[in-house]
Amino acid sequence: MSFTVYVKMKKLGRQDRTKLAPVPFLLEKKPDTLQELLIGLTELGVKDYNERREENQILPFLTKEEIKNQAKRGKVSFGFSNGKIADKEQAVKNTISCFEDGIYRVFAGDTELKGLLDKISWEEDLVFTFLRLTMLSG
Repeated sequence: MSFTVYVKMKKLGRQDRTKLAPVPFLLEKKPDTLQELLIGLTELGVKDYNERREENQILPFLTKEEIKNQAKRGKVSFGFSNGKIADKEQAVKNTISCFEDGIYRVFAGDTELKGLLDKISWEEDLVFTFLRLTMLSG
């Protein structure tokens, strides 16, 4: 059984000139905790990346629909940085590490999920917001 979650991604300090619509992601199961949500989204991202990578060898351009869908997420790109197949286990470790290091925060509606084992209180039309924090230098 699959389960759809809705996610918005923002970057702290960047003014939203346009409101980003929540993007649906179809997970294999309904996550109970933040950690399960992060793992599910990361594994889905790796799977999609690897599939697009293989397709890109045949179709090396973006369709109008792909451009429109990526624009909703806030960035349009081919999505391939080095041509390598993404490693699911390494990607999950990186996702968890970045959360633990405070690189991003996650909100379920208006409630911040502060720990990996925080339970998700499911309610109708729940949207998750991932807020990427900007590191200051100097």
